[in-house]
Amino acid sequence: MSDYVPRLKTLYKGEIIPFIMKEFSYKNVMQVPKLEKIVVNVGLAEGMHDIKLLESVLEELAIITGQRGVITRAKKSIANFKLREGMPIGCKVTLRGDRAYEFLDRFISFTIPRIRDFRGVALKGFDGRGNYTLGVTEQLIFPEINYDKISKIHGLSVTIVTSAETDEESKALLQAFGMPFRKSSQA
Repeated sequence: MSDYVPRLKTLYKGEIIPFIMKEFSYKNVMQVPKLEKIVVNVGLAEGMHDIKLLESVLEELAIITGQRGVITRAKKSIANFKLREGMPIGCKVTLRGDRAYEFLDRFISFTIPRIRDFRGVALKGFDGRGNYTLGVTEQLIFPEINYDKISKIHGLSVTIVTSAETDEESKALLQAFGMPFRKSSQA
């Protein structure tokens, strides 16, 4: 398996780099934005009281991403939410390299088309620095998840971190990867 290269990585090197260099008139290949990492995050307030729920969410994230995640803990105490510093409040997985390309390929090709009443992903998910965050309302859209084995339906967020300087560059990169963005006339 050492000579395996993900499909999107091959597409990136062969077709996307020349396309983006021409579109943005870059002089150097190093100016072309690239995929740095993908962070899949699940926030669970119930995780404070039920550690078994967090363990099952970690297992689901491992099935979805192919990599074991970590439990995220509260950084500050918030009295109104009965939250103390260090309490478990969610899980996350950070994917880099070939795993990130592989996950993005499966996410665009298989997972996004399974969203009910799908009309494209919103353009408002860009943060101004070339990163894109997409919220998913339920984990059941992932084909790897077995409906009978889930303990609770929860949402998650997928953050795609690129080396792009602007949102336009990042949008062009993600569109070249095949991300189905919503037309601007649809709000």
